[in-house]
Amino acid sequence: MYRSPFGNALRRSVFLPLVALALASSVSGQELPHAIPEDVGLSATRLERLTQTLDAFVSDAKLPGVVALVLRDGAVVYEHAAGFRDIEAGDPMRTDAIFRIASQTKALVSVGILMLQEDGALLIGDRVSKYLPSFTETTVAAPREGGGYDVVQANRSITIRDLLTHTAGIGYGGGPGGDRWSAAGITGWYFADRDEPVRATVDRMPSLPFPSQPGERFVYGYNTDILGAVIEQVSGLSLEAFLKSRILEPLDMRDTHFYLPTAKRERLATVYNQGAELQVVRAPDGPGMDSQGQYVNGPRQSFSGGAGLLSTARDYARFLQMMQNGGSLNGAHLLSPTTVALMTSNHIGDLNGTAMGFGLGFQIRRDVGGAGQPGSVGEYGWGGAYHSTYWVDPS
Repeated sequence: MYRSPFGNALRRSVFLPLVALALASSVSGQELPHAIPEDVGLSATRLERLTQTLDAFVSDAKLPGVVALVLRDGAVVYEHAAGFRDIEAGDPMRTDAIFRIASQTKALVSVGILMLQEDGALLIGDRVSKYLPSFTETTVAAPREGGGYDVVQANRSITIRDLLTHTAGIGYGGGPGGDRWSAAGITGWYFADRDEPVRATVDRMPSLPFPSQPGERFVYGYNTDILGAVIEQVSGLSLEAFLKSRILEPLDMRDTHFYLPTAKRERLATVYNQGAELQVVRAPDGPGMDSQGQYVNGPRQSFSGGAGLLSTARDYARFLQMMQNGGSLNGAHLLSPTTVALMTSNHIGDLNGTAMGFGLGFQIRRDVGGAGQPGSVGEYGWGGAYHSTYWVDPS
């Protein structure tokens, strides 16, 4: 996949608001059932518009390659791969390609937190400092009139719920106080090149000023990486081991990893960036957010709960279908229906003046009037920095 500004336009001009995602799908093992579109109330002719549009994005060099998967009533009704997994190698995109899903990791980690609440191991109203003592006192960079900022004490403690809703006031190292984050080497969502456990990075964050007071507004940032550290502290497992035992294995998500097994490296989709003329340009091999990353040959030490996973559409579709089913899939029971309803309800009002809100790990559509895009009230989803996206429309 590649990072570009096409995300919103692609998402709403290409996909139906059902259970949909732009990744890849495997063809072996325990599979989701398939259905003829007309048998579940859809039109094969209209679904074919997706093929035409996706193929056009590739032929116009707006995307190097893409895979789309759509489910209705738990069955696959559409699946298509176009373009290349690796342009330079001439390797066509395949339906079993593995993608860097970046912020789509957040949904799985958020589910992990709610699973621990159902276990009685924590409450989302708890202070984060109950589990991560480094968060006992935090500060905020308060902008001054005319420029600069003052570092002031936070007006209250940060809670787990603040992290789930991205209202803790924690960004990605930018904004007021960003100079201190940059000096500390903690900016951006990319963790794969870090040769240290994620807890070590997270424990340094409270020594830096956050850009907003807790509960003041929606600020997208390291919230879910911090939740990953909470999961490690509460469960006694690494985030990798927790997700594998509690979510990935029960849901048969066999191609979802923080770092790619060597045997699967030929299935990893190449990263392409947007060039000056809107053409695709292969990202460099080195570390960094705009590179191929180090998901194959890196240190393999940092399990980023905010943006670290690799996956396929087949795997992610199983996760989404579990949510759509109210917390279970094929005998694997991860959450109760009431918890799923809690996670997929709007908790913050309007999201930056849009028709969207935000729940516990998911963006929520709260209004269709004036949104200018198709969808239903209650639709939820999110996307990733490598240009992947997903959404679920329960109605």
